[in-house]
Amino acid sequence: MGSLGSNVAQTMVNLGRKVDEQHVKKSCWEFQMPLHYPRYNKADYETMPEWKLDCLLKEYGLPLMGNTMEKRQFAMGAFLWPSQQRE
Repeated sequence: MGSLGSNVAQTMVNLGRKVDEQHVKKSCWEFQMPLHYPRYNKADYETMPEWKLDCLLKEYGLPLMGNTMEKRQFAMGAFLWPSQQRE
């Protein structure tokens, strides 16, 4: 195998690192679908504390921008069906 085998092995290791680094960089703002869809209703979102909204949005890879009211509106728009938003 000699030097060719070690060069190929080193290249594969380096490629693996690059893929891992790219995954870490991309995952900050990339949509992620957790195993379960949130089952909160409008009243839950309206009373949900900011830290819980932050956790929910972060879990799905969604932005955490704005004040608490803006985050609530964003979460309701993202996770509630239109008919649930009017209730």
